[in-house]
Formats: sequence, structure tokens, C-alpha cells
Amino acid sequence: MTKLKKTSRTKIHDETLNAGSGQTISQPNVNDNKVTSISEIREQTSGQRTLQLDDEQRIRRAFVDKDWNEIKIADSWQIFKVMAEFVEGFEKMSKIGPCVSIFGSARTKPDNPYYQVAEEIAAKLVRHGYGVITGGGPGIMEAGNKGARSEGGRSVGLNIELPFEQFHNIYIDPDKIINFDYFFVRKVMFVKYAQGFIGMPGGFGTLDELFEAITLIQTKKIGRFPIVLVGSRYWEGMFKWIEEVMLYEERNISAEDMQLVQIVDDAASAVKIIDDFYSKYLLSPNF
Repeated sequence: MTKLKKTSRTKIHDETLNAGSGQTISQPNVNDNKVTSISEIREQTSGQRTLQLDDEQRIRRAFVDKDWNEIKIADSWQIFKVMAEFVEGFEKMSKIGPCVSIFGSARTKPDNPYYQVAEEIAAKLVRHGYGVITGGGPGIMEAGNKGARSEGGRSVGLNIELPFEQFHNIYIDPDKIINFDYFFVRKVMFVKYAQGFIGMPGGFGTLDELFEAITLIQTKKIGRFPIVLVGSRYWEGMFKWIEEVMLYEERNISAEDMQLVQIVDDAASAVKIIDDFYSKYLLSPNF
């Protein structure tokens, strides 16, 4: 078989793909049986090249001068998109009743002990009269919705599309799936319609949601709802640093702020904290 030669047009295309990468990327030989399709190339690189190009484009766009008309049109339409997400969220979430938000990693597998604890917590919360709100995706979020569904409780999913890992799970009530483009709108729904927060081990997104709740409670923008973190081995190192550095060394928080969060290791203890908090006020879920 005669080997195909690259034309000048193909070479220009290759150079365009490699521009700004700082390295030479060898293109697959058309006769190499190891790579037979673009999808296989993407699988082998885990989409990294696509993400790199996307990042470069975003950075370059930030430095492009725009005239006032372009800015006005783009920002105006974005405002309407944000409004639409808030309206849909408020309409659906205002009807769900008392719920607890469960935060945690999308990457946690079903055989992970934290997945199983999250599922147990959600089931117990439902038996005690609460619904469950999660981020709607896989991992800990799936476990929360699965536990709620197993007991016939309200199972809410606030879904957002993320690279490689976010898609809504099958355990959300069909009428309680809400899809978001904007993280900040989604976080409002997490906090505004929850009567308590359960934090399972997770990554940056989990920390974002956790500290959003802590900050709003600390600054008295919302009521002092209970925040329970599950997994002392996972969380105590961070809160030791917060206490030693943020509190005692730098005085950036107050001593009472350390009481905003409680750390436990099992489902029964987590749910008991939620129940004990509301029993002080003679309140109980009203499903």
C-alpha cells in the first residue's frame, strides 16, 4: 500500500493545532492501526488537548477589545439567561418542603465507604421527614439521591454540566431535576432552600459549596442552620489549620466561628445533629 503524503494544507493545519503548546505534537500515521479514529485519540489523551485549546481561547478572548455595542448586547443577553435560571429554580424549589443539602465528590465510586454512608444518611433523613438536595451528578450526589429515593422521599438534583464527570443521576425525582449553566445561581438554590448541610469528602466544588454556607451563616445572611461534615480523617487536618493559623495566628476569624461546623464519622450521628438542632426550636419537618 502506498503511504499517503501530507499536503501543505495538512501541514498548516497541524501547525495551527500545535500553536502555543510549546512542544511538537506528532500526528498519528494514517496507516497506523493503533489509532483509527478521532474518538480514540480523544480517549487516549482524555480530552486534554481540547481543554488546552479551550483555555487558550478563553484567555485570548479576555484581551480582545470590544466596542460598546458588542459589550452591551453580550451582557444584556447574559442577564436574561441568569434571570431565567433564577426564575426556574425559585419556581421548582419553593415547593419542595424542608430539605437537607448533601455536598460531596462526583468521583466517589459506589464501593467507597463514603458513598455508602451518604446513601445511609439520605435514607435516614427521609425517614425523619426531610427531603434531600444534591448537585444531581454521580458519586456522593448519586448516593444522596439514591438513599432518598429508597425511602420514597423527595430527591432533588441541581445539575450543572462539567467536563468528564457531571451528568444527572437516575435517582432524582423527574420533576425535581434543574439544570444550570451558572455555578453562582446553583449555589443560591443549595443554600436558600436547605434547612441543614451535610458535607461529605470532596474536591474544590465541595469546598466552594461548604464555605459558601459557612460564610453566609457567619455573616448572618442566613440562619444558623446546622453544618455537619462526615469523615474526621478527611476534614480534621483542614480545620486544625483553620484553628491554628486563621484563628490563633492571624485572628482572621472569631473563636465562635469554629462552632459553626461539627465533624462526625457515621450516619446516625450526622442525622442526630440535624434532629437535635430543630428540636431546640420545637420544629420538625412538615411533609
